[in-house]
Amino acid sequence: QVQLVESGGGLVQPGGSLRLSCAASGSILTINTMGWYRQAPGTGRELVATIDNGGGTNYADSVKGRFTISRDSAKNTVNLQMNSLKYEDTAVYYCNAKVRTSYYRLEQTYRGQGTQVTVSS
Repeated sequence: QVQLVESGGGLVQPGGSLRLSCAASGSILTINTMGWYRQAPGTGRELVATIDNGGGTNYADSVKGRFTISRDSAKNTVNLQMNSLKYEDTAVYYCNAKVRTSYYRLEQTYRGQGTQVTVSS
C-alpha cells in the first residue's frame, strides 16, 4: 500500500503565502507524476499543478505566476508554494501521485486525505 500525507494548510489573509507539503510512503517502486488538486465547497475537483519525474510542470491558469510546485524524488515528496493568495484559492487541497509498486503491476493513482486552505481577512 501507498500513503500520501499532506501538511501545511491553514488560515491566511489575502495576499499571504502558504507552503503545502506531501510525503509518499509505503511500497513504492517508482513515482511518475505528482500533483496537487483542490476542491472548494459545492464545486468539482480542480487541477492546481503537476510535476513529472523529469521536472516538467503544468499549472492551472488561475494559479500561474503565483504557485510553484516542486518535488524531491529521493524523498518522495512534493511541495506547493502558494503566494499572493486570493479568496478564491480557499479549498481542500489534495496531493496525488501516480505510483508503481511492482514490476508486475501497472501504475496506480493515490491521493492524500487533503488539507484545508482558507484565505480570509
